[in-house]
Amino acid sequence: MKILGKVFSGIACSFLPVVLLGQQVEKADVITSITHEQETGIPYWQDIQTVSVNREEPRTAFMTYDTREDALTGEYEKSRFYKLLNGVWQFYYSDSHRKLPTDVVDVKADTKGWSEIQVPGNWEVQGYGIPIYTNHGYEFKASNPQPPQLPADIPTGIYRREFEVSKDWLSRDIYLHIAGAKSGVYVYINGREVGYNEDSKNPAEFLINKYVHEGTNTLVLKILRWSTGSYLECQDFWRLSGIERDVFLYAQPKTAIKDFRVISTLDDTYENGLFELAVDVRNNASACKEVSVSYELLDTAGKQVASAVKKMSVDGYGRHIVSFEKNLLAVKTWTSEMPNLYKLLITLKEGEKVTEIVPFNVGFRRIEIKESKQFAKNGKPYVLLFINGQPLKLKGVNIHEHNEKTGHYLTEELMRKDFELMKQNNINTVRLCHYPQDRRFYELCDEYGLYVYDEANIESHGMYYDLRKGGSLGNNPEWLKPHLYRTINMYERNKNYPSLTFWSLGNEAGNGYNFYQTYLWIKDKDKKLMDRPVNYERAQWEWNSDMYVPQYPSAEWLRYIGETGSDRPVVPSEYSHAMGNSSGNLWDQWKEIYKYPNLQGGYIWDWVDQGILEKDKDGNEYWAYGGDYGVDMPSDGNFCCNGLVGPDRKPHPALAEVKYAHQNVAFEAVDLKTGRYKVVNRFYFTNLRKYDVNYELRANGSVAKRGKVALDVSPQATAEFVIPVTVTVGKPGVEYFVHFSVVTRQAEPLIPVGHEIAQEQFRLPLETEKDSYEASGKALEWKAENGKVVVSSSNVYFELDKATGMVTSYKVNGTEFFDKAFGVQPNFWRAPNDNDYGNSNPKRLQIWKESSRDFKVSDTAVREEGETVLMSVTYDLPAGNQYLITYRIYRDGVVNVNVKFTQTDREAEKTEVLEDTNLATFTPGKKVKKKDVLEVPRIGVRFRIPHVMNRVEYFGRGPVENYVDRNAGSMVGRYKTSAEEMYVNYVRPQENGHRTDTRWVSFTNTAGRGLLVLAEKTVGFNALRNTVEDFDSEESSHPYQWRNRSPKEVAGKNEAEAKSVLRRMTHVNDIVPRDFVEVCIDMKQQGVAGYDSWGAKVQPGYTIPANRDYVWGFTLIPVKNVGDVNKSLRYTY
Repeated sequence: MKILGKVFSGIACSFLPVVLLGQQVEKADVITSITHEQETGIPYWQDIQTVSVNREEPRTAFMTYDTREDALTGEYEKSRFYKLLNGVWQFYYSDSHRKLPTDVVDVKADTKGWSEIQVPGNWEVQGYGIPIYTNHGYEFKASNPQPPQLPADIPTGIYRREFEVSKDWLSRDIYLHIAGAKSGVYVYINGREVGYNEDSKNPAEFLINKYVHEGTNTLVLKILRWSTGSYLECQDFWRLSGIERDVFLYAQPKTAIKDFRVISTLDDTYENGLFELAVDVRNNASACKEVSVSYELLDTAGKQVASAVKKMSVDGYGRHIVSFEKNLLAVKTWTSEMPNLYKLLITLKEGEKVTEIVPFNVGFRRIEIKESKQFAKNGKPYVLLFINGQPLKLKGVNIHEHNEKTGHYLTEELMRKDFELMKQNNINTVRLCHYPQDRRFYELCDEYGLYVYDEANIESHGMYYDLRKGGSLGNNPEWLKPHLYRTINMYERNKNYPSLTFWSLGNEAGNGYNFYQTYLWIKDKDKKLMDRPVNYERAQWEWNSDMYVPQYPSAEWLRYIGETGSDRPVVPSEYSHAMGNSSGNLWDQWKEIYKYPNLQGGYIWDWVDQGILEKDKDGNEYWAYGGDYGVDMPSDGNFCCNGLVGPDRKPHPALAEVKYAHQNVAFEAVDLKTGRYKVVNRFYFTNLRKYDVNYELRANGSVAKRGKVALDVSPQATAEFVIPVTVTVGKPGVEYFVHFSVVTRQAEPLIPVGHEIAQEQFRLPLETEKDSYEASGKALEWKAENGKVVVSSSNVYFELDKATGMVTSYKVNGTEFFDKAFGVQPNFWRAPNDNDYGNSNPKRLQIWKESSRDFKVSDTAVREEGETVLMSVTYDLPAGNQYLITYRIYRDGVVNVNVKFTQTDREAEKTEVLEDTNLATFTPGKKVKKKDVLEVPRIGVRFRIPHVMNRVEYFGRGPVENYVDRNAGSMVGRYKTSAEEMYVNYVRPQENGHRTDTRWVSFTNTAGRGLLVLAEKTVGFNALRNTVEDFDSEESSHPYQWRNRSPKEVAGKNEAEAKSVLRRMTHVNDIVPRDFVEVCIDMKQQGVAGYDSWGAKVQPGYTIPANRDYVWGFTLIPVKNVGDVNKSLRYTY
């Protein structure tokens, strides 16, 4: 066997002269695992230096075919020499490797009592072992890890199945391909050990001819949950085990294509293609072989655009490289905008007989980092990333492998769903966090046009970043081999994909010696190929990162580095932490990115919530997260749920903001009065004539005029245009907007005809005075008795409880609008979102929760004014200030509500800096924010209406949930929804469903009867079938999200200290609709924040400082139909 403990089967010596890994293994060095353990006393899985045994060298992912027709499909299943082993396997699980039966890998092992398991699919989500989620700690030693020490008992799974080998396969080389399995994987065939591998996110291939025979064979995989390799797999995801990707067999001729390397770049005109191909042919037969190698390159129509053939001799057991070159005029280039692909066919012949055909997709693109002609404030030219000569913006997301049902195994259907959502929401690049993906992922990125930021399967976050001995593994030479091994695996398999745009050395694994070496290795290899940038976040401004790829910078820092300039492109590898209800400030960040050349985009963290689908005892579905399994397991709770889409791929509302920030067409108003506008084409390779640009004049959300304009605007150009929409005289109560929508005229990859790629709107400056409202109806009377103040007539009844300050009844013409006496009352609290917990708001601003519940009535007053009655209530708040609400009640039951919030100089509750903040990755420009300034989560009121009034129509920003720091992509319009539809089921329940800039909102039953809320200016609102408290974690009786990183932490749980600091273990199945609708009307609710979820506060401009006075108001108007709504808008109240 080839032991990659002492050596790399020659890989390292030949590939990296600066690193000495050992001497080449000779045939005489082949030993068994027993001998190895006797020699070293260390099993493979405990040995840092044993990363694999008997594994084939990594290579490009391709399949072998024997007919051109089958090869052109590119489908592995069409090859006669491919056998997929996915499906149901026999399975034996033990919570300790020491408890395995001695014959467990033998052909004749007693399998009575074994279970069955689905392959691929992690065993923890199939009922074996415990799923564990931690962010940056090791799940097996969350505190004070001591590598390479591992637990005394390692959970182990034994996979077993039979497969057939036909006679015609025996004359070929037969390979076992394990695309991904975690962690330490032993392979046995027919009871004999074949080999071993670590590195769970890259394929392992084994040549198995000497282990198989014709007919039925038995394959056994023994997989240990943890190995020394686990120390480099400390990524922020579920720590799961087992077979995660395909397992298959394939067979090649004895003389066959071992690997190949493609250069498909462009000349200096960026129009003509430069094509080079190097093919490695290996001969596993003893005799010398005379072969010919040919290639052909086909365009999308199947037309041959290049071809050549060369003959050569390959010695017995030898290898030979044959090379080709071709210049191609006017190639169709590959970009995210137009992912043009050519089909490469490599054919091997012996004499006139075709023995093998290998297909692969080729895309022509050129990737460069060089100086531009623009200069920064520092007087130096901006250094930029160019793709095909253009300094484009990377509009990206990070993506983990996650399937709510199978764990880390993704079907191709689910991959396509992800890519469809990405492309339709203006995402053009993906960062693979923090490991290479399955080969189909790259092939689909080639096809659909996504720039891939590929990352080695390396993260040792749990060791943190101390460069001294005993600290970061990235600076420990003893761990060089595993670092280099994983880097080589990534590079060699993925080097030829057209979508592969950047290499990354890993994530949050410190920097130092090992990463200097892996950087040098990739640079040396790829400079002879596509010469792509090599990046690493922890390198920061050090020399071993070609781009500066920081994490979680603010808009303020982006502005600073954009103005100042930098010696390399700046592309945050992670930013805008999308945990729960988040993604605030994204548009602020992108305004800076569009402004400065060296700011070339970034990768949002992250794409999908990693919730695992489960059912409670009553059969209700929910998504589990860290801490939901086992007892006192180490956990980081719902920190695994940071996605722009849910575990089921339902988009979160924040995705609308992403789409807007990323959109490739922008509009500016030049002169609204004459209908003159400017369009900005942000595309880099696409003319706008490819799209339809529609416009509409909307009056209070209803279309008054529409049209279409044809725009011929080159990439990165601007143009002014005029539309025949002018309004010189407005109508009372009517707002006018011009709305633009850019839609596809022809289908694009994953984007249908008629899909909107961009939108914008402009409010026309038309102000028309409204008429003063005059009500008809019977005269009102009022009285104060039995602790109540009542204003009434034969048609109107309005009641206030003087003790509580609550409006307990509001009835017009027999219809009661307030449910169970829960009428208008002060409201300053929202259910904390995940960012609130990250910045300590639940404790720091706790006084506002008290003020929403424990307010005292200090004064009530009633007086008549003309034909109306004024009722006023003064509330003394625990925050030390007052809240004053005045109701003007009209004869017909219309109620105008005027509200005043008086300032308070109270300071926020003192809080400690959270441990997560101290342990978080480095963020450039991050400042310690003063936390003693008191802000208000919201200033508003709430009340409850009967559940039959669940029909919601409003004129404001929508159609999806939005907040003051996340509403640029939510256009002002007239939208219809329901209280049920307004609920957003975040994995951990929290504040949700808000709408901003609302002019009016109505709540009606199916007949159109109900209540209209008309804002004095604009308000925000929520209308849900649940209470604020239902979504407030602290109001739950569930346990806290304890970390459980050590026995001391488990024993020292302190409920009092955890209160309003830690989240509780709440889930979507805790949210049961009530028999009412709770309505929250806000002057303003603060933003959701989103720079990060471990300390970043809501940014200035989106907060509500408590040391100011605020005055606002709205009017409650009973309505019988839509006509009543429209009529009511004409008046001031």
